[in-house]
Amino acid sequence: MLGLAKRALEHFKNKTTDQAEGIMSNSIEAYVNSDRYQNEIERIYKTLPLALCLSSEISNANSHRAMKVIDTPVLITRGEDMKARAFLNVCRHRGSQVCEEGRGEKRNFICPYHAWTYNHEGKLVGMYGEKTFGDLNKEEFGLIELNCEERAGLIWVTLNPKVQFDIDSWLGDFALELETLNLKEWHIFDQREIEGPGWKVALDGYLEAYHHNQLHGDTVGKHTVGNLLVLDTYGPHQRLTFGRKSLSELIDKPEEEWEDPLDHIRLIHSGFPNLSISGVLGGHCLVSQIFPTSSPDFTITRQTILSAEEPKTKEEKKTTQDFSDMVLQAVVDEDYKMGLQIQSNISKLESHNFVYGKNEPAVQNYHNWVDKFMNTEGSNW
Repeated sequence: MLGLAKRALEHFKNKTTDQAEGIMSNSIEAYVNSDRYQNEIERIYKTLPLALCLSSEISNANSHRAMKVIDTPVLITRGEDMKARAFLNVCRHRGSQVCEEGRGEKRNFICPYHAWTYNHEGKLVGMYGEKTFGDLNKEEFGLIELNCEERAGLIWVTLNPKVQFDIDSWLGDFALELETLNLKEWHIFDQREIEGPGWKVALDGYLEAYHHNQLHGDTVGKHTVGNLLVLDTYGPHQRLTFGRKSLSELIDKPEEEWEDPLDHIRLIHSGFPNLSISGVLGGHCLVSQIFPTSSPDFTITRQTILSAEEPKTKEEKKTTQDFSDMVLQAVVDEDYKMGLQIQSNISKLESHNFVYGKNEPAVQNYHNWVDKFMNTEGSNW
């Protein structure tokens, strides 16, 4: 943290920022073309590992999290052996969902259609009217398993059951950065889902501080320095460091007198392609998972508000609620309000290009990796 604060302070004093080598151009079709969109969804969201769930969402044995990711129903479980597993949330008898969306705890999953019963390991353990059904090898009719790994307080899953992955290869050194957040230890205060603009319009806003002064003057812009970014990349994953206005307090102050460098910077850990962990501010943190929909024009963002400890007093609850309200306002009333406006406008520019400035290196890195994955055969990364 000291090193990051020093880098941010240098930029603050010099009115500079980390930069890419040059300006980058990207066609508007990358944002609006339906065929291209479907190809990218198949190649990126349905092939690469996605951080679908916090470990703390299913912290107990026999707990689960069920969700729809794009058009894929997913069930994530933690069995008696405390291992996290993921399955298609689809009964092998006739295709009904075996678990309603949301999270909770239950002994087994009973299909609401014909009462086929599955355990947390995905095994078919019971059938209504089994004696009259006919001979069936239950071992062959368990839930279809998705490759799943747990690392750094997150559960990573590939939506295509045929795709295998090595979580250490996928995360590389970024895993060490995520581990420093100790996500398993945080308390889940609230979760909500928000409709936002298309995938790339939404993600662009998470990857730069260029807009903070103009768009977030009443929220996060009160505290952060606009157009100041310290960037570290880990392949497709990135750590963004924003400077807080309190950096001014460190000018001419000896380093040995800096009490906590983290008080003067704000970190965002961006996991490709749709994870953003933001804040760690005053004992609070925001986890955002941006999920594409069937349309290139809209996304659903799951926001999880975390607190370092469960707020118990009236004052603690108010402080955490104030943080939750602030980030909701910043995203819904500012980022996504602007993003939805952009999404409705960009088709008018279809024969033209967007440009990403040298001062937007994280945006450039993100789109470069989208192109790399689209031009890579198979599931190699």
